[in-house]
Amino acid sequence: MLKVDGVSYRYRDAAAPALQDVSLNIPAGGVYGLLGPNGAGKTTLISLLAGLLTAADGKISLNDQPLTEARAANPRAISLVPQDYAFYPMLTVAENLAFFAGALGLARDERRQQIDAAIAFARLEQVTGKRAEQLSGGLRRRLNLAIGLLGQPQLLLLDEPTVGVDPQSRSFLLESIAALPASGTTVLYTSHYMEEVEAICQRVAILDQGRVLSEGTLDDLLATADSSAEIELDQALPAALAERYAATDLGHFKFGLFFRSTVEVARLLDELAVAGCTVRQLHVGRQNLEQLFMRLTRRSLRD
Repeated sequence: MLKVDGVSYRYRDAAAPALQDVSLNIPAGGVYGLLGPNGAGKTTLISLLAGLLTAADGKISLNDQPLTEARAANPRAISLVPQDYAFYPMLTVAENLAFFAGALGLARDERRQQIDAAIAFARLEQVTGKRAEQLSGGLRRRLNLAIGLLGQPQLLLLDEPTVGVDPQSRSFLLESIAALPASGTTVLYTSHYMEEVEAICQRVAILDQGRVLSEGTLDDLLATADSSAEIELDQALPAALAERYAATDLGHFKFGLFFRSTVEVARLLDELAVAGCTVRQLHVGRQNLEQLFMRLTRRSLRD
């Protein structure tokens, strides 16, 4: 559906490019996760896809048509739901939806139909007469999403859509987003919450410093020959061992580690004994998405 081929972008006077030879293939009919630390290039890529920036190098196509031509033929093909609230706080929910539906140029009957569908999808029926500034954080996120769905976009760009919401609202938003491909909307999903991406995304790309570090289905990315472990000690893990095993500090003397083979597990236990560290718990198993991310980038999403 969406193809990004060798795209690079450098902001004026920037010392380094924001994107460097990025290539992605986002198929139709799914939820595609985009991960990366702050400054990795995610916002730049989303801005290019949304038409807010123009790629200096490389090509972007939608359904085998150059992106500029595809957007000109159907301005509603791609919709962006930004992390910031994209509505007018002094207007009611109904007024906001009516305004943005009008801005899309929807005909009267279609406008009413689209607004009703967006309200039903986001379950906003009980608050249509409330001003947006009076809504809870969860309802504001649902209004953001409802506005993004007006016009029935082929591709929906979601940038941190669950920030600042309670667990119940987050669960509702995730279930709703996961259901969008069934109605014909493909989703590009960015989040700082790894568990969200694992829960709803079929494919994932990990970016850092403007480059794609890894891309593929979740099963392929997590099916590695490396073994992972979580260990709890009675003290901090010695620095030399932390570096050797690409350790992630999980707090409270707990650490995530990576092993090339099970032989390394036994060696680590011997090294810990020599260092005077007592092992309280040790769990060995397959890596999760957060562990893969930390191994590739050596830093957290919020760095």
